[in-house]
Amino acid sequence: MAPPTSTTQPQASASDAIPAAEPAISLTGVVKAFRSGTETVRAVDGVDLEIGRGEFFSLLGPSGCGKTTTMRMIAGFEDPTEGVVRLDGRDVTGVSANHRDVNMVFQSYALFPHMSVADNVAFGLRRRKVPKAEITRRVGRMLDLVELGHRAKHRPTQLSGGQQQRVALARALVNEPSALLLDEPLGALDLKLRQSMQIELKRIQREVGITFVYVTHDQGEALTMSDRIAVMNNGLVEQLGTPTEIYDRPATRFVADFIGTSNLLRGVVSAASGGLWKVEVADGATVLAAELPDEVTTGSHIHLTVRPEKVNIGTEEPEGQVSRLPGTVTETVYTGAATHYQVDVGDGDEVTVYQQNASGSALVAERGERVWLSWPPHHSYALPS
Repeated sequence: MAPPTSTTQPQASASDAIPAAEPAISLTGVVKAFRSGTETVRAVDGVDLEIGRGEFFSLLGPSGCGKTTTMRMIAGFEDPTEGVVRLDGRDVTGVSANHRDVNMVFQSYALFPHMSVADNVAFGLRRRKVPKAEITRRVGRMLDLVELGHRAKHRPTQLSGGQQQRVALARALVNEPSALLLDEPLGALDLKLRQSMQIELKRIQREVGITFVYVTHDQGEALTMSDRIAVMNNGLVEQLGTPTEIYDRPATRFVADFIGTSNLLRGVVSAASGGLWKVEVADGATVLAAELPDEVTTGSHIHLTVRPEKVNIGTEEPEGQVSRLPGTVTETVYTGAATHYQVDVGDGDEVTVYQQNASGSALVAERGERVWLSWPPHHSYALPS
């Protein structure tokens, strides 16, 4: 809730009457129910999504949230119990997978070990009886795109895991689908290679301009690569937005907890002063918030969230218009680039702080020391009730 501002409504222009282009993929009221014994389980429970052309879109959530089932319905491997699936504006509900203009890349690359890299990539084109010269041109282009042109004659067993993944990607892209679906394709790679492949995938997607729909349970992957993210839980989309929106302004407590690390503070709104809201939290301490949901009033019980990297830690009480919270350090963890602090702020609440390790810096405080935590009011975000 913020002070009202005076705005002037923009005048309609001729372009406003022009309908927007059809989304590459749209789901309307999609439900997928399974029988489990005597019960019916709704793995996907009324999902509405529109995915734009050329967008890198991620379905993110924990195991069993419905993200892979949603992707399989887009691909045509599963039929929805209810609802409509459209590709480029065309209703494809009930249309078989081989008649949909999408390709899918799985965690298991499913490359043919007896074929060369080039023959693996060309496999689908040959089955479609594409002319030989066209196959040669398209396969060469795709292998150059994934930076494996020099490995065209090698067998998959002669390649690293990351290179095999790029062959699988080239094989899917060479058919020039309108959308590419990727089901946790980097899950089998080690951490460093996975991080490198995230950058590669985004580069490739940007160069080919094809819509990518990416399923993952890894928040870092989704935040790194996506234009937009749908966070799913129990078959529902809890929040849909850009990585910045989802990280900085989570719509629900689940999203706040699932995306990265978030500190959750219980409090009571006590007053508004100087354009800021005061919220009493643990042991009577007060934190400041620049904005609260519209339904919040003085006396409302709310949950505030603040990200660990937004919090400053020191041994002296901070000054100025900042949230300030005293506490006791219960744990310190050195991670190289940063030191993580766990701070007991009373009433059973703990706050995590990520303090970057600048050159020559030392620990701010040891375990058992009293400290002050502070952060600007605009980093206090109230979760909607």
